[in-house]
Amino acid sequence: MTILGIEQITYGVTDLETCRRFFADWGMKEVAHDETRARFETLNGCTVLVADASDPSLPVAFEAGPTLREVTWGVAAREELDVLRERLKGQPGYYANDEAVGCYDPAGMAIRVEVTRRREIDVKGSPSNVWGQTLRVDQPSPIYERAEPVEVGHVVFFTNCLAEQEAFYHDLLGFETSDRYPNRGAFMRCAPHGGHHDLFLLALPDGKKGLNHVAFTVRDIHEVFGGGLHISRCGWTTQLGPGRHPVSSAYFWYFKNPAGALIEYYADEDVLTPEWQPRDFEPGPTVFAEWAVDGGLDGNTRRQKNAQAPEGKFMTERKQ
Repeated sequence: MTILGIEQITYGVTDLETCRRFFADWGMKEVAHDETRARFETLNGCTVLVADASDPSLPVAFEAGPTLREVTWGVAAREELDVLRERLKGQPGYYANDEAVGCYDPAGMAIRVEVTRRREIDVKGSPSNVWGQTLRVDQPSPIYERAEPVEVGHVVFFTNCLAEQEAFYHDLLGFETSDRYPNRGAFMRCAPHGGHHDLFLLALPDGKKGLNHVAFTVRDIHEVFGGGLHISRCGWTTQLGPGRHPVSSAYFWYFKNPAGALIEYYADEDVLTPEWQPRDFEPGPTVFAEWAVDGGLDGNTRRQKNAQAPEGKFMTERKQ
């Protein structure tokens, strides 16, 4: 039994119309909405459900304010879903029906597992020409005016029960630990062969639990920049980025999300196999980000926030 990845994330929000505008700017396709909820899709059919926080059908929130209420994970076939019906029995909030099985994890986040509805798509990022390996010939790299996320790539939670939560995802859902901050954090991937992490659990000194961010995969580093510049032009606020993570090698750009906590564009993460051995890292600013732009880039000037845009046609042109 192997989890394939995230099928859907469900937010409980306090300002539905602002969130609808944000996710449209983010590059999602709105496929349905009414007075209390809206549903968006990525290119491969991952969905984001944004619902009024007072909706009684939502799972119980694990923190105050707008936040994530549920993560839905996908499996390939109904037979794999049947395996989980037995494994998850006895967990808090357990339920099972013909379509799905679910419960709460040890920190109180609702999880749901169902047979995948994600689509196969023919989408490729631009290859890089690195020393000794030429992959792009007679083909310029793209410039993106905005991002269209391919999928929901990973979620990151603050936890007050790191060991229990890591064991839950490993023992019951089959996740593998990719890397660790010993006694502080665990990067976990759904399957032995896959991207560096689908889930990151981080224990804070004050014991707070909650959502840190949800990350959306885009095609390549150029789409990280193009998407971030577009979101900046739309008036949304950068938290940090663009930048690069040493632990996963991914390029990132984080924004504040009106649906809760932070949201990330990322690309070019490491891909791991069963031969990979988890590493231990000492937490620190340069471990989180090898480099990063504080405050982001301005989408109009295309320079660091609050910097003046160039006025001439060439960098050498200056006003006299």
